[in-house]
Amino acid sequence: MKYKILGNTGLKVSTLCLGTMNYGGKGFFGYMGNLDQKAVDEQIKTVTEAGVNFIDTANIYSEGLSETMIGQAIKNLSINRDDLVLATKVRGSMGNGENNRGLSKKHIIQQVEASLKRLGTDYIDLYQIHTADPLTPIEETIKTLDDLVRSGKIRYFGASNMSAWQLMKGLGYSHYNHLDKFASLQANYSLDVRDAEREIVPMLLDQKVGLMVWSPLSGGLLTGKYTRNGSNQEGRLNNFPFPPFHEDRAYDVLDVLMPMAEQKQVSVSQLALAWLLHQPVVSSVIIGATKLHQLQDNLKAVAVAFTKEELDLLNEVSKLPVEYPANVLEIMTMDRSSAGVDFLNA
Repeated sequence: MKYKILGNTGLKVSTLCLGTMNYGGKGFFGYMGNLDQKAVDEQIKTVTEAGVNFIDTANIYSEGLSETMIGQAIKNLSINRDDLVLATKVRGSMGNGENNRGLSKKHIIQQVEASLKRLGTDYIDLYQIHTADPLTPIEETIKTLDDLVRSGKIRYFGASNMSAWQLMKGLGYSHYNHLDKFASLQANYSLDVRDAEREIVPMLLDQKVGLMVWSPLSGGLLTGKYTRNGSNQEGRLNNFPFPPFHEDRAYDVLDVLMPMAEQKQVSVSQLALAWLLHQPVVSSVIIGATKLHQLQDNLKAVAVAFTKEELDLLNEVSKLPVEYPANVLEIMTMDRSSAGVDFLNA
């Protein structure tokens, strides 16, 4: 296993992180999977023995059951809690009351206490807001998260599924008020969905915020089991195409990945994950599986290496269409870039 520093912190996380959305099978998340405690124990044992120290969950996953099962697995396996980096989230609905959702001070404090109890721990390493809350001022949210860091109930806080301007607004508030700031952002990113490169990735690199990638295989599309001609294996995407993906681009990418996988004697999934691991902005890639052999296969991605030609080929087939303002900025800032100056002086 390999490790990276998370953003501009001193926290080392494994470059692969265990995702747990499919634990428990309660409520809506039963669609994502319904692993029982035995299977959860087996997954956590497998990844920790492989060197993974990073586990990600959320309070809304199976209505809190995912957190409970993770806490139980840590006890069942006699894992040293301090050896793990536990991450969970707050924002989604956890009841029918008017204040049982969102990012108000009331809801965050209520939910951090509940998550601590379910996880069976007295601190959370990374506490993330699951997305923005248009009804709560970001100032209230960040001040509450900063208070939780100072209390020792959380060590760091992060965000998920936010636009670049929203995260930047929060970072600015933290900076000018000398408060703790977002250490990381969780975002959808893959060879198929590189939309984050337009605004989010440049902002994260500039501000030294870590990136945690969710759905690195586009919900299974980049495993190779779905084909352009429709001769697909049975899978979740047949009935529920989430997350959104660029289908034509995905199949173009698979046209490159499949022969490359055969040549390198690795799986298509490993190549798709390894491409992400080669992106400097990425701190950790979240992997989740319903079957143990899938998880074992994904863990091997850390050992995959690419030649420059292979990376160039993958970058080219998956590249984003150029849109405004990037198309104009590239031309208008050419006189201030090293490549542009070399061109103009040639």
